[in-house]
Formats: sequence, C-alpha cells, structure tokens
Amino acid sequence: MTQSIRFTLLSLRDLLVSAGPFVALAVVLLALAYWWLDPNPPKRVTLATGPEQSAYEAFGKRYATLLAKDGITVELLPSEGSADNLRLLREGKADFGFVQGGTREADGPDDADLESLGSLFLEPVWLFYREAAAPATTTPPHTLESLTQLNGLRVNVGTPGSGVPSLVRKLLDSNRVDLSKLTLSELEQTPATVALLGGDLDAIVFASAPESLMVQMLLQTPGIKLMDFAQNEAYSRRFAFLSPVLLPRGVVDLASDVPPSNVRLVAPTTTLLTRASTHPALLQLFALAGNTIHGSAGWFKRTREYPNVHNNELPVAQEAERSIQGGAPLLQRYLPFWVANLVERMWLAMGIILAVLLPLSRVVPPLYAFRVRSRIFRWYAQLRALEARAEDCTDTAPLLDELNQMDRHAEKIVVPLSYTDELYSLRNNIQLVRKKLLQNNNTARQ
Repeated sequence: MTQSIRFTLLSLRDLLVSAGPFVALAVVLLALAYWWLDPNPPKRVTLATGPEQSAYEAFGKRYATLLAKDGITVELLPSEGSADNLRLLREGKADFGFVQGGTREADGPDDADLESLGSLFLEPVWLFYREAAAPATTTPPHTLESLTQLNGLRVNVGTPGSGVPSLVRKLLDSNRVDLSKLTLSELEQTPATVALLGGDLDAIVFASAPESLMVQMLLQTPGIKLMDFAQNEAYSRRFAFLSPVLLPRGVVDLASDVPPSNVRLVAPTTTLLTRASTHPALLQLFALAGNTIHGSAGWFKRTREYPNVHNNELPVAQEAERSIQGGAPLLQRYLPFWVANLVERMWLAMGIILAVLLPLSRVVPPLYAFRVRSRIFRWYAQLRALEARAEDCTDTAPLLDELNQMDRHAEKIVVPLSYTDELYSLRNNIQLVRKKLLQNNNTARQ
C-alpha cells in the first residue's frame, strides 16, 4: 500500500469515528420517524364489489388493474351489493367497498369509523316493466309514470344485500303505497330478469350504472319499458341522497331511436367507503384511480363532473379530497409511487431531524481535529516529564535512549497533510531536548 493511500484511509477512519455518534443519532431518529409515520401502505387490500356481471364488479376490476401498476394487490370480494358491502366494512372484512346512497338506515350504526372517498357516479333506479302488465287505464295506455300505479303487480325489488329493497320501500312509503297490494319478491338480478322476460314477474327494480350489461339489454328488449319518474325533482327534494337525471332520447341507440323519448329518473350517488384506519397512501391511490375511472363523460354526467365531494352521507377523507380536487402530487408525476410517497410523508420529519442535527454537526470538525492532534500531543507529556527528570539527573545516557525511542515512535505517526506541521513541531522539540541533554552531559564530564 502506497504512503498516500495509507494517509487517505487513516484520515477517512478518523472522520468516520468522529462522525460515528452523529451518524448513529441520525439513523436512530430516521428509524423512529419511519416507525411513527408508517409511510408505506400495505401491499394487499380487499375491495367489496357486487354480484357477477354487475357494474360494481366491472369497476372493481379496473381499480385492481390501476393499483397493480403501483405494486398494490386489490383482492375483489364479491357480494350481494351495496348493503352487503356496508356490512363487510363494518365487520372489518373489507378495506374498501362501493355503497349506494340511501343504503344506511336512519336508526342504524353511526359508522363513525367509516369515511368516504367521494361520490363516484350516479346509479339510477331502473324500473323495467312488461308493457302488457301495465294497466290499460293509464294515460297513455300501458305506461307507468308513478309508483302508485304498481298496485296489483308482481314486483321484484332485488336482494336484501343490494340495498335496493330498502330504497324501494322508502320510495313506496313516500307515495303512501300499501305494500299488501303488491306482490314483492327479492330475487337476484339475473333470475329476476329471466322471470320478467318469461312473464312470471310484471316489473323489476334495481339500481345500477348505465354501463351495466343488464341495463343495456333491457332497454332494447321489445315489450319491456322503462318507467318515467315524472316527479324526479320532487324525489330529490325529499331525499338528499337522490338526484334527478334525464336519459336522453336516442342515447342508447341513435339509429333505432332507443329510448324513443326522454326518460326522467332518480339516481342515488354511489360512493367508495373505507375504514378510518386505512393507510392514507391507499386513500390517495384509490382516489386517483377514481379520477381516471369515473372522470369521463357518460349518459348522466359531464367530463370531470365525477368523482366529487358532494352528496356524501359520511365525511370525506382529507387525503381523498385533496386527490380528487388537486390530482396526483407533484413527485408522483415524475417518480415511482413508493419513492414519491416515502418523500411526501417523511419530508416534514426529515426537516425536523435536519434542524436538530445541523447544530450538532458543528461538533464533528473539532472532534476530528482533537482525535488527529491527540496522536501528537500525548507525546508532549512524556517529553515534558523527561525534560524535568533531566534537571536532577547526572547520567543522561538512559534519558537519551528514551528520547531516541520517542523520536522513532514520532517518525511512525501518520496524520493528514494539513496536520504535518504539528508533527514536525513535535520532532523539532524532541531535537531541542536532545541538544539540551547532550549539553548537560558534556558539562557533567567537564
């Protein structure tokens, strides 16, 4: 090993030893901040969706695809629908779930441990009926425009887990409809549709996004009509979770003019709920994914109208609100999610740690200088003691041998170049003491 490399390695060793406590303190503080803030989210979450072939299931798959790009595995948990999703969230069996407005009962749990990630889309109430089953006395004939005209009909209101039965009962109760005059059933959507087409049911009610394949099919089925909610504005004033919407003429099929006229509907807003204990980074990712999935124009919305923070029955999580209104944070636009998220959630802690460590860092240079100089200065104590002994000693030969040994040790001291002047000062002082001892020895001989 060359002399220059040796000097460099020794200098680095001194620097590392001097700065060691400072570095160790910084590492401990960063580890404590990481443990306290827990910046990185779990890599696996559960999303409660809905029945097979439902809009909830389709949207769940899109969320899973988008979050997989950021290393998050979204496990889709099939359910009967909105009410079932709310139950799964309450029981802690799901981390996220699609829940339709109006699903929560007024006398139910307060759900203080649940939060909303914003309103995602409108989910109209679709009341399809067989034209032949509608009363001929209506105007125009065989056309339903009011829930009071359902008297005597066989109506399927969906499974209890979907939340639709509760919603339908609220609507029927507001119209003072006597339920004993209806034949209500709670079949799943697919069997109910088969029964409707086979004549075993007169009407079916379900709430679904217009993207649902079932909606698309029924709108174009001959003999099946969609009820026009003529009082949709009044419904929205009576129930805060409902919005009046319009299905424009020809929007389904312009060539076939489906539907043949504008259809007024009422639509609860579907929200994405989560538990309050969910990691903030996951709230951000799901909210950003919602911007991508639900932000385009549709039958009942304009571009970027959804997601939004309106019509929420539960408080909107702050992280989700920021993501809905502001989009992706700056760092996430240019860096991988895990890196950007770590910096975003640790920057304040790192700033505080830096503010604490900066004053302490001033101790490192003096400590380094003391460590290097101590190799030189410790010999001065021996040199001083040797010189004191020489004043009372008549035989200086042993002292000269000790001084020569000290000089040989001094020759082997290695210090950075910036401290070599102090090393040479030590050797010069050893030489001065040697001259003094030689003079004393000559005087003693004379």
